Amino acid sequence: MNKKEPQEDPQGGWTFIETLIVIGIILILTSSVGFTAVKYLDRAKVVSARSQIETFALSMDAYFFDCGHYPQDIQGLGALWEKPDSGALLASWNGPYINKPVPRDPWGNEYEYIIPGYNDMPYGIRCFGRDGKEGGTGNDADICSWE
Repeated sequence: MNKKEPQEDPQGGWTFIETLIVIGIILILTSSVGFTAVKYLDRAKVVSARSQIETFALSMDAYFFDCGHYPQDIQGLGALWEKPDSGALLASWNGPYINKPVPRDPWGNEYEYIIPGYNDMPYGIRCFGRDGKEGGTGNDADICSWE
């Protein structure tokens, strides 16, 4: 009995089915990596907000040592960057106390500056989290200087 040996493809390429299978495998692998990356991106935003609040708190202390009080609520966190236009602070303000204008939180919202702060603190700084609203859980939870 004569057995025929399989003939090789004269062009040496992949078949259409093999190409579809490889594309499918690549899509499955990249989608699983993408979901994991999004989880870490949210965690990085929370850590970034906490770090910025800590930086503001240290800058507030430097402001207090120079001026003898914390910024008024109307001045807000901007007092750490901008010199006051008039008043007794002109002589004692030795800023800027941060290295660039006050940024927005990692979700694009403004930080909240509260005078007086919670629990008898002189001030409070809060980020409302991903949803931009008070309260929430997980990534929507508030990030506060007093917690």
